[in-house]
Amino acid sequence: MREKTESSNAGLPLRRSVAASAMGNATEWFDYGVYAATAGYLTSAFFPGSLGTLGTMLGFAVSFLLRPVGGMVWGPLGDRIGRKAVLATTILIMSAATGAIGLLPTHAVAGVFAPILLILLRVVQGFSTGGEYGGAATYLAECAEDRRRGFLGSFLEFGTLAGFVGGSAVVLACQLALGSDAMYAGGWRIPFLLAVPLGLTGWYLRGRLGESPVFTELSEEESPPGGLRVVLTTYRRELLTLIGLVVALNVVNYTLLTYQPTYLQRTIGLGESTTTAMMLIGQLVMMVSLPFFGRLSDRVGRRPMWLVSLVGLAVAAIPMYWLMGRGTVWAVIGFVVLGLLYVPQLSTISSTFPAIFPTHVRYAGFALGYNVSTALFGGTAPLVNEAVIEHTGWSLFPAGYMVAASLIGLVACAFLRETAGTSLHGTEIPETELVPAMER
Repeated sequence: MREKTESSNAGLPLRRSVAASAMGNATEWFDYGVYAATAGYLTSAFFPGSLGTLGTMLGFAVSFLLRPVGGMVWGPLGDRIGRKAVLATTILIMSAATGAIGLLPTHAVAGVFAPILLILLRVVQGFSTGGEYGGAATYLAECAEDRRRGFLGSFLEFGTLAGFVGGSAVVLACQLALGSDAMYAGGWRIPFLLAVPLGLTGWYLRGRLGESPVFTELSEEESPPGGLRVVLTTYRRELLTLIGLVVALNVVNYTLLTYQPTYLQRTIGLGESTTTAMMLIGQLVMMVSLPFFGRLSDRVGRRPMWLVSLVGLAVAAIPMYWLMGRGTVWAVIGFVVLGLLYVPQLSTISSTFPAIFPTHVRYAGFALGYNVSTALFGGTAPLVNEAVIEHTGWSLFPAGYMVAASLIGLVACAFLRETAGTSLHGTEIPETELVPAMER
């Protein structure tokens, strides 16, 4: 009985670490979910005119310009002073910027200052997010048991989709309760304001965390120097591998999860509520499957999961987007198929990416590579998709964009070391030959 109680108590800090990490990710993606689902209202409020949708997509993309700068600031800081302090700070800044969007004056009230203020808040949000995701994934990977890192890490992405689904669900509830006219008149503000209590909850949870045991061990010993210069000079292969994988990851992510509502409404002609409901169905299916794929990666390895996902998306993207144009039911089926093909990547981000780098540069390397690639190919994906469709009329371009990104990811995957089951302790690059599941 005593051994059982001690084991239960030992699991409490790990469950708390998983919950606190996922909460920050949920707060980040709650903002993206709300922004994507309210894109039509934001266009009316801040970017009136014939090019209004492009202005809204620019407002989305611009938040990513500061993410690499945020990564350069927060990443080395997290390697120097610890993961916990940085994570507590970034979630507060992030939620405050999101909540402030709900208080902004519209273009009708403040003229050109309204979209400028919106873009400034998106920049602040991007700067804080530059340290949020890399830090949360690094912290969780360093706290998890080596043999269960894929399964436990998948709950960080569960938080991603929970935030996105939560944002979309709140918008849908407001649409159904208030109606279209009231949403355009100011009802769109409500979901943004809800980010504040969500962020405060995450800040409280993170304030109760202990420091990562891997970082604590390193801080008690003499370790090699870290920082961005070391990452750029010593770990170029690792950095480029990460950047290539993130190209594939984020073009699919921001096309499939963020641009999709705009695409379905403008290209296929689905209604606002129908689009939001369809997105919720697909995202809920993805959420339920995340822990399964995370656990599977602990058994078969990370590289096979990425290879299956990348090849599957490269083959299926164009047929599934063609299918989406056949009607609402087919749009749901196409979205779910692509979502399930994407989940093997999504479920293993926080077990794959932190393990690419050794401890003394893990946060800096992750934050730099992830945010540079995301700024160039992730946050810009909705803008690129909208601009190309607008100028060429090729409605299948998002699928072609996903195929090209998946091919880049396959090249990067060739240089990815297998790290399933290996330790993240120490200052050497983690790498292991995959041990059969029955021997672990």
